[in-house]
Amino acid sequence: MSADDVLDDIEDIVGEGDLTALERSVARSNAVGKRVKKTPNNKDPAKSNKVIPKVEENGSIIPGTQKIWVKTWGCAHNNSDSEYMAGQLAAYGYSLTDEKYEADLWLLNSCTVKTPAEDHFKNEIDDGRARGTPVVVAGCVPQGQPKANYLQGLSIIGVQQIDRVVEVVEETLKGHSVRLLGTKKDAEKKKTGGASLLLPKIRKNPLIEIIPINTGCLNQCTYCKTKHARGELGSYPPEEIVARAIQSFQEGVCEIWLTSEDTGAYGRDIGSSLPELLRQLVQVIPDGCMLRLGMTNPPYILEHLEAIAEILNHPRVYAFLHLPVQSGSDCVLTDMKREYCVADFERVVNFLRERVPGISIATDIICGFPTETEQDFDLTMELCSKHRFPSLFINQFFPRVGTPAYRMERVPTKQVKNRTKRLSELFKSYQPYDDQVGQRQSVLVTDISHDKNYYVGHNKEYVQVLVPMEPNYMGKMVEVLITSASKFSLMSEPLTSPKRPDVPEALEKGQISGLAASNISSNPGALSSSSLSGRLWPILGISSVIGLRLAWIFYWRGRR
Repeated sequence: MSADDVLDDIEDIVGEGDLTALERSVARSNAVGKRVKKTPNNKDPAKSNKVIPKVEENGSIIPGTQKIWVKTWGCAHNNSDSEYMAGQLAAYGYSLTDEKYEADLWLLNSCTVKTPAEDHFKNEIDDGRARGTPVVVAGCVPQGQPKANYLQGLSIIGVQQIDRVVEVVEETLKGHSVRLLGTKKDAEKKKTGGASLLLPKIRKNPLIEIIPINTGCLNQCTYCKTKHARGELGSYPPEEIVARAIQSFQEGVCEIWLTSEDTGAYGRDIGSSLPELLRQLVQVIPDGCMLRLGMTNPPYILEHLEAIAEILNHPRVYAFLHLPVQSGSDCVLTDMKREYCVADFERVVNFLRERVPGISIATDIICGFPTETEQDFDLTMELCSKHRFPSLFINQFFPRVGTPAYRMERVPTKQVKNRTKRLSELFKSYQPYDDQVGQRQSVLVTDISHDKNYYVGHNKEYVQVLVPMEPNYMGKMVEVLITSASKFSLMSEPLTSPKRPDVPEALEKGQISGLAASNISSNPGALSSSSLSGRLWPILGISSVIGLRLAWIFYWRGRR
């Protein structure tokens, strides 16, 4: 088989007599490594300083010893997928790096929502190829259009195959091109949510756990390419989601995000529902921790308004909802096949604002959909002016190949830009948070501001609140006085000492979730028995930790 051959699945090159992943893991500790001499590329200092992979005496590359650079575009679901892939690679021994030109392989996780994101993805592929760096692609772009010319010869990890990233990376480093695009199904041949939620992962922020609750959706929006990649609805069982949440809290997480292409549709394929899941989750959220609900489309929340309002009023759930409307015109919504009308959307907004005091509702608008007239856009302006959404995501229409809207006659670019400008000016014309100045609020601090001058927390309504950079504030609940407001955030002064949520100390940045008791880090050689006792989970105990490690080993043996 040549290096250019494309394999439909990993089993095409793994025979019965080959070593298992576990056996290779043990064997490579006894292998004698040597460096391969390479002629430095003086025209490219970054490439000439690249780490040379270890090889066995027979010239074979030793798996699990290379550096991997992971790049992610897109939504929280994509970010969660990247965290899981990074965790598996690190658990197997690969070293993750933020320096792309020091890496031995690039793992690029793509987004297909907008053309610019795909263009950036293409540019990274071209850059990697030009440097001779092996590239593995993942995410919605290759899943939705695996035959695209610029993807030929590359290894692909499908959106439901992220649990096999180690195998794909290993074979790609050997020079093979592997494509795994299958859909995971249960015993009844029904689509599932995807790879196990209990796989190892490395959280981008050790304080925040992103849990995908389902994949795909029930819609057929004429402009959307994501449906081509994520497919029909596939929900995770409630017990698996709750188990992941419990594990996260045991590892010091204090904020959980639920994500999917449409959280409101959760459970319709497995006889459950979003309110049913949320009622189970709020029972396991420790004091001082918070849960954020992800994006939901209007049709699937209408029948659950009472239950959703009750849950959003829960003290440990953010009073926040992302509810995309896309247009204020029923005619345009019909052409988009959004399956609701403006009155449905307003019913949800008005009901929740009445029942959930101070709720923050974010929405999305597409400017310049092919059938949108000036009169249609005026209705959109009226809707946004009426409700003055605190968060308004304004997007120009991007024609995506393969969608029905791609074939529609487009609105002239000049008109699209003009409409985008008009809506942006409307959004800039009001200050949504001025009424909160002078209030005393509880804020959960989880991040650092972009300018690195403040810590960032969120109040009950999930409004961004800036607090002083005192190290003991991070990961804690702080009582503050709101002193001023800007368009996107609140400035505050702490009033009391920070209160630690009822969870253990968080994992170190780069530490692997699910393997924390052994203090395995994404950096090679980071095993440290001295910190073992301090990392044992109070609920699972030592026996459960060992069981999790063994489960991970046997899981890999079962993949072969």
